[in-house]
Amino acid sequence: MAIAGITDFFQEIIRDLHTSLYLAIGGSVEEESIDWSSYTVELVSTGIKILILLAVLGFFYWLTTYIIEHNKARFHLNDRRAKIARSILRYVWVVASLIAIMSQINFEPSTVKATAKASIWAGIYYVLWTSSGHIIHKILQHYGLNASIEQLLKNILSVLIWTLGIASVMAQFGFDIVSLIAGLGIVGLAVGFAAQSTLANFIAGITILLEQSFEVGDWININNNEGRVVVISLRTTHILTRDNITVIVPNSTVASSEVTNLTSKNFIRFDIRMRIAFEDDIANAREVILQVLTDSETVLRRPESSATVAEIGEYGIFFIVRFWVKPASVARMPKIKEGLQEDIKRAFDAANISTPYPHMRLLMPKDVDYPIATKPFATTTQLVTADNPSNISLTKDPKPRL
Repeated sequence: MAIAGITDFFQEIIRDLHTSLYLAIGGSVEEESIDWSSYTVELVSTGIKILILLAVLGFFYWLTTYIIEHNKARFHLNDRRAKIARSILRYVWVVASLIAIMSQINFEPSTVKATAKASIWAGIYYVLWTSSGHIIHKILQHYGLNASIEQLLKNILSVLIWTLGIASVMAQFGFDIVSLIAGLGIVGLAVGFAAQSTLANFIAGITILLEQSFEVGDWININNNEGRVVVISLRTTHILTRDNITVIVPNSTVASSEVTNLTSKNFIRFDIRMRIAFEDDIANAREVILQVLTDSETVLRRPESSATVAEIGEYGIFFIVRFWVKPASVARMPKIKEGLQEDIKRAFDAANISTPYPHMRLLMPKDVDYPIATKPFATTTQLVTADNPSNISLTKDPKPRL
């Protein structure tokens, strides 16, 4: 009984498949039979027509490609333009072949027409998409803008071209593009409210790229995070510190913070502090310091370095040493300062210039007799007992001690 039920189930599936195939090849529900011989002749005839059309289109495609390939100089085509021309011809050949096949297998004329229009619009937007990058590069190169803005504009323009292209293609097949765009606008508004921080970072990223306060490769300081800018994305800015640590700062924070760009000019000045003893000669010490700066390969000769007295402190005379370096040396500045301080200390030792340390010196007058007499003072002693609460005071007025 069970085996018979399974057999009936598969037989029903086979009948459904037969009916579907019968209807697909031109039969009808009212008719019980079909003229297989005439239908086979029609299929063969249609196939032959399709092959002939494809062969003709393929021949024209090959001929045009051959002419372009062997006449680049005559048409003033370089390799890039020739590649674009071959891509356009290939696209036209594929579209023409598709329309030829559709016209031979009884597609509705309206469908064929819509496909042709959609293919034309898709081809136009494809050409715009492939050439937009080169156009943006030329424009930004003319105005001297950086690569980060170029990538941003390429991404925005690519999204815009793809959106308009898909909308134009869908419009040819009767889709209501206005309603679709309105729906996308509502969804975008909801997403914007849900991701306000991301949207703020995105807008701040665009502002940073347009203002060009700093760019990739600059050495900047943001909120005590000093390092080289390695990435400026639409949401974050990446800074590589001297310790090879990447600090990722949201663009909204960058836009609202004080940013110090250390490499925005051709040279930058730094300073260190050195100290000499009171007894040493200031001019001699200055000459030694400037000679060390002159011998350094990192310090620039122009603008000139300087060594001036910044403070006369409790333990010595403080020099402030100012020097100029190139932007490429900013990353090694702690090491450069330490090296200069070490070289100056060695030069001081060689010139017998002492570096003082905290100490205290007591100076006594020379025209007084020793020991020095002290001023008399009075002492008072109070005695308190439990039996007699009265105070007994003893006062002594000693003579000066010698």
